[in-house]
Amino acid sequence: MGPRLAGRVCVVTGSGQGMGRASAIAMAREGAKVVVADINAHSGNETVAMIEAEGGTAKFIAVDLRNSASIQPLMDQAAATFGGIDVVHANAAVHETDLTSETSIEDLDEAVWDMVHDINLKAVWLCTKFAVPYLKGSKAPASVNVASTGALVSYPMAGAYCASKGGVAMLTKASATDLAKYGIRVNCYCPGAIRTPMLQNYIDAADDGAAVEASLRGAHLLPRLGEPEEVAKLAVFLASDDASFITGAAYLIDGGALAWRGQAA
Repeated sequence: MGPRLAGRVCVVTGSGQGMGRASAIAMAREGAKVVVADINAHSGNETVAMIEAEGGTAKFIAVDLRNSASIQPLMDQAAATFGGIDVVHANAAVHETDLTSETSIEDLDEAVWDMVHDINLKAVWLCTKFAVPYLKGSKAPASVNVASTGALVSYPMAGAYCASKGGVAMLTKASATDLAKYGIRVNCYCPGAIRTPMLQNYIDAADDGAAVEASLRGAHLLPRLGEPEEVAKLAVFLASDDASFITGAAYLIDGGALAWRGQAA
């Protein structure tokens, strides 16, 4: 069996680090030409260098997902660079603990709420919207969004994040419904606690970070943190023909966290 994404063009937002970087690298290993889209040019170009060091093809394109006027040029430039778009992987996200120490519902600043929703939810819609004209021209078009277990259950210090990720899960279903007529598949996945810079920021923002990390590990039936590379395998699957009869779905990848109401000692 050959590479599962051979010849396809994949746009991955937030691919300068974490799950986005792991997904971009995994997609390139499966034969894709990858557009590394990130606000941080240094980390984005690091991802490109990692892909190229393995013989893959990638290009960095800067995007500010807080600014809708930055998203359409991303898709236009991606398509112009590689001759089209086959897969959009809307991975980029932010958590309120990245932005403020006042994270409770009663204390959260409106501007922080708006930024979390602009990046986590509105930008997912706009990435899909502006990619659709190019996805229509693909023989195997797919959109893969990143939600969260926070779309299904809540956590402390995460009101804006959980609300935005719940929106991603429903936006995925709505997009799948509207775009099925074009053969465009739209799915999302819901990670548990994955070892990423965002998760580390969440842990660091807590009064007792060690206790929070232990609680996150213990909530999983598999009592450890997930790794970005494990999530990347699911992203590749949903982008590939292996998932050709799957659309409108939300996949848990959470080490069993939502299968029980337990906490490992």
